[in-house]
This record gives sequence, structure tokens and C-alpha cells, in this order.
Amino acid sequence: MKKYLLIIIALFFSIQNISAQIKEIKIESEQVKNRLMIYGVNENLQDLDVTITVSGTGFRQSTRKPRAVRIPATSKVNLMMLMVNKGEEPKYTYDLIVSDSLNRRALRKEATAIKIDPKSPIIFYVSETCKTCDSLIASLDRSPYKYSSTHFAEKPAIKEQIKAAIPELDTVSNAIVNLKGKLFVDIETLEELLGKL
Repeated sequence: MKKYLLIIIALFFSIQNISAQIKEIKIESEQVKNRLMIYGVNENLQDLDVTITVSGTGFRQSTRKPRAVRIPATSKVNLMMLMVNKGEEPKYTYDLIVSDSLNRRALRKEATAIKIDPKSPIIFYVSETCKTCDSLIASLDRSPYKYSSTHFAEKPAIKEQIKAAIPELDTVSNAIVNLKGKLFVDIETLEELLGKL
């Protein structure tokens, strides 16, 4: 019996670790005149330290040893700048080391906030009688999550489809939120929305 209990506990913790894995850091590049800017994009909800080493042709770069750069949660940071050789097309490959063990000595550069996709899409249906829509949408605007909204005044056909699912639609004073194909009319705050998500 103890053997089975230990196996169940081990499985539980391994499943927890799998579900909490860190998404990859995306690397984006942008050429501005004779400079190639390389950005790291962190779509996780936690800060990460990133060390990048670039090799290739058609550019010059600093000969200093690469240092870790902190990329805050849900943000984009310029990791390095390469000087493009005149008349050449830069071609590069990179090695990336990502760590969630934050180092006090990691460089902290200016970060640009980004929006990320939630676990499932968030769709708002906004009626003319909605009292909580503005505050809920303003809260989502400040959050790191992407969402979409549809106003019934602009799309009456969608209103008729929703009315088939929610006959008392004209008396609903909250936002109608679609999560995984299920409609919710009782969500008033961002915390409640994230709880349902």
C-alpha cells in the first residue's frame, strides 16, 4: 500500500512540474539603418534571466563576454545590438540560456510591456445596459492578457445568437463573457474572470 501511495505522490509532483513549465523566450530582430537590434520576448508570468551568444556573418559585435539580461514577465527587451557591415546582409545564429533563478548581477534594460494569450480566449459581448463592462474592460487593459469585445449595437446578429442562449439578455447588467464556448453573465471583476479562466 505504501508503495502505491509513493507512486501516486511522485506522479502528482511530476504533473505539477509539467504544467508549470516555462514557455520559450522568443527572439525577434529588427534592422534600423546599419544596426540589427535583437529582442527577447518573455510571454511568461514570471521574470527570467537570459544570456544570448550570437555568431554569423555580415555584422560586427562587442567582444565582451555575454551577460545575463533580466526580461520581466510579459515584456520585450533589447538584448543586443549588432553593427551591420556596409553592403552586406547579416546572417546569424544564436545560443540562448534561460534561467528562472534570478541573478542580482543581471543587466536590467528598458522593457516594453506586451499582451499574452490567456489559457483560453476571452471574448466580451457588451450590451447597452451593461453597468460593469467599463470597469472590467479597463481592468483587462491593465492586465497582461489579450481579449476581444463585441458591442451588440454594432453587430445585432450576434445579439440574436446570444439571446437564443440567454433569453433574459435584455435584463442582464453585467458583461457577457465567453470562455471556452461557455457564456458567463455573473462576472463583475478581473479576479472573478481569472478564477473562471
